[in-house]
Amino acid sequence: MRPETIALHHGYTADGRASTTAVPIYQSAAYEFESADHAAALFNLEVDGYRYSRISNPTNDVLERRVAAMEGGLQALSVSSGQAALHFATLNVTSPGTNIVSVPQLYGTTYTLFAHLLPKMGVTVRFAANDTPAAIHALIDADTRAVYCESVGNPAGNVCDIEALASVAHAQGIPLIVDNTVPTPILSRPIQFGADIVVHSLTKFMGGHGTTMGGIIVDSGKFPWAEHASRFPMFTEPDASYHDLVYTDHFGDAAYIGRCRSVYQRTLGSVLSPLNAFLLLQGIESVAVRMDRHVENARKVAEFLRDDSRVEWINYTGFPDSPYYGLTQKYLGGRACSIMTFGIRGGLTAGAHFYDALSLIKRVVNLGDSKSLACHPASTTHRQMTSAEQLKAGVTPEMIRLSIGIEHIDDILVDLDRALDAAFPARVSSYIGNSHLSRPTAAQVAIE
Repeated sequence: MRPETIALHHGYTADGRASTTAVPIYQSAAYEFESADHAAALFNLEVDGYRYSRISNPTNDVLERRVAAMEGGLQALSVSSGQAALHFATLNVTSPGTNIVSVPQLYGTTYTLFAHLLPKMGVTVRFAANDTPAAIHALIDADTRAVYCESVGNPAGNVCDIEALASVAHAQGIPLIVDNTVPTPILSRPIQFGADIVVHSLTKFMGGHGTTMGGIIVDSGKFPWAEHASRFPMFTEPDASYHDLVYTDHFGDAAYIGRCRSVYQRTLGSVLSPLNAFLLLQGIESVAVRMDRHVENARKVAEFLRDDSRVEWINYTGFPDSPYYGLTQKYLGGRACSIMTFGIRGGLTAGAHFYDALSLIKRVVNLGDSKSLACHPASTTHRQMTSAEQLKAGVTPEMIRLSIGIEHIDDILVDLDRALDAAFPARVSSYIGNSHLSRPTAAQVAIE
């Protein structure tokens, strides 16, 4: 099945008792054992089943199967947030004294994890000068345990050359970890291009309604951990914390996700509730049609901003003059994502007037909601970074990030135009009253 169909059907079959078409919410902390021997077999991982919802849950299991299939992966682990997914994904391949090599264009909290928290655990993160394969290759050494990138950077909007980065990583015997939150598997499937591990903040486009926190780690099942045992002994040597289990022996191709669940989810928690798993499944059912509308609306917004004299610059990879246009064709099928950044003439002050004047578009730090959202990264998501660090991540003081939703496009454009007028009050609006708006839109009525 294609991802659009997988999003609706994969991973769940009615049990015949109630024959529900919707995945049930198994709101239970624990599960009854048939006997002492049955309990021991479950904890020895000798039989399939559920022990405790901190480790696994039937509702979460459907979510994991579904997203893994959408990404073309082998197995997945759901957790409480996207940041928890990234934390577990990196801890699972590192140990004190090792390092990760990352592109510099990162979500602000990811940068905090990499620059400040992991080093306190003895793991160094090396930030490349840019997102090119050559810049990444230059930083890899014998202690490197992974290469990391965002398929589409947030908020920089850069599109990473996943196939080339995977080639660089694999040549050194290390995996490529990709955050695929922004495009979702509807627009891009990094495993097809060589990624080994994919992480998501399901809170964003996959959930799609701005209601539910959640994250997931997808294991491609393709990285040969046993062939690189000297770098990754945690998979090939007995684990004293889990009765000397050898993960490659027990889980085979699923050794990565098996260890992630057995060590980090079981021990550190960060559990996704069954109710949240259910809500995320509802969002995933409509992600394909929503992404179509996100992409369509985003292009029209980008064209509007590009052609407006009040806008100084716009970063949108769907334009042929974007340095990432070619990669957008390759990895996104030519469908640029619905996040974009731009700067208003007049800099930070004009940008603040614009931002404060938005009405339909919500001023929040989230993205990927069905509603259109706006964010000022320098003062919010990337505020903890120095000015130099912000610039390296692709964040400038005047930058506004838009996450374009699925409202009627005329209403989105009206709101943007009115907000731009607020930044330039002496200018008469060029958009309101254009002939193609045959009647007042909802946004016009609400604002007026």
